[in-house]
Amino acid sequence: MPTATPPPDPYTVDCPSRQTLDRIGDRWTILVFGALADGPRRFTELARRIEGVSQKMLTQTLRGLERDGLVTRTVHASVPPRVDYELTPLGRTLSGPIAALEQWARDHMGEVLAARAAYDAERTGS
Repeated sequence: MPTATPPPDPYTVDCPSRQTLDRIGDRWTILVFGALADGPRRFTELARRIEGVSQKMLTQTLRGLERDGLVTRTVHASVPPRVDYELTPLGRTLSGPIAALEQWARDHMGEVLAARAAYDAERTGS
């Protein structure tokens, strides 16, 4: 009789969900999701929209997201070749939670900055 596979438990060391959580929690992933929320974009559009991301990091992030089935890459036969990136149906299921995290950061940034300043002042005696 086959044994049932236990459900993923990210609190166990060998659970593959940890890799997924690492990918989802990465700042570049969050920003790529935000940039793709409105539809497909070309690589150069993503690079312009996400200030500070290097071409290497954007490429690595997109490849990882494509590998995880969250983003699709479409190459159009043109000269020069055009490549579009878009959230997959699975990726779109993650859009809401990621948008909520982004909104939380916008709504609470003042409080976070105040907490940092208070913490730093306490540590330096200022």
